[in-house]
Amino acid sequence: MTFTCFDLRMIATLQGAQKIVVLTGAGISVESGIPTFRDAITGLWKNFDIEMLATAEAFLRDPALVWGWYEWRRMKVLSAQPNAAHIAIAELAGRVPQLSLFTQNVDDLHERAGSIDVRHLHGSLHHPRCFDCGHPYSLPDGVPDEPEGGRRLSPPKCLECGGMIRPGVVWFNEPLPVNILDGAFELSNSCDLLIVVGTSGVVYPVAQLPEVARNAGHKVIQINPARSELDRICTWNVRGSAGKLLPAMINRAF
Repeated sequence: MTFTCFDLRMIATLQGAQKIVVLTGAGISVESGIPTFRDAITGLWKNFDIEMLATAEAFLRDPALVWGWYEWRRMKVLSAQPNAAHIAIAELAGRVPQLSLFTQNVDDLHERAGSIDVRHLHGSLHHPRCFDCGHPYSLPDGVPDEPEGGRRLSPPKCLECGGMIRPGVVWFNEPLPVNILDGAFELSNSCDLLIVVGTSGVVYPVAQLPEVARNAGHKVIQINPARSELDRICTWNVRGSAGKLLPAMINRAF
């Protein structure tokens, strides 16, 4: 069912839920000025195929190009601020017995909004690691000083083995972190309510989570400004801005 306002049964389900899973995608951060991965980008980087910058092969072929692009992306994220939807999810966690937050985003806007134990299904721009040995690497504090459009930057060296440091995101043709993905499937199967915000529903295996919840007999709320592949699965599809709808929904319920 599709709504432009809140269904009373949906609000009652939210009020009575003991175990909530929230799944967020790139759409939730668009309202903070972060373009989705497939949106057009500006500056020098518009001349590159983004998907060709997001593989292990691309990194090995031209480490400075790939590292420079990801540092530019990290600068954009750190220059942005959490929006009302990020803040509402953090507030909801304080009003229900249990809330588990999974995100497909590689930014830290959920954490900066106050959410704890955020589980990043596609990794994070802020937690790079060694390409060779996997040892984590700590980035300097603060926002990288990157010009608009980015630049080539040689990646740092691993302090353990001397290998190149790679971005801490999940690239194309790489598996998602098994422990986080398994937890997402397990909790989607056992929750009372799954809330999906700003995801297209086309990236698998994460796109299966709403179906897992629905097949287990649980309700699914989707908040999205446009139709998605998940419309046929979700119990309620609420159209509109997450930054407006999530705070209003939570205030209505609690």
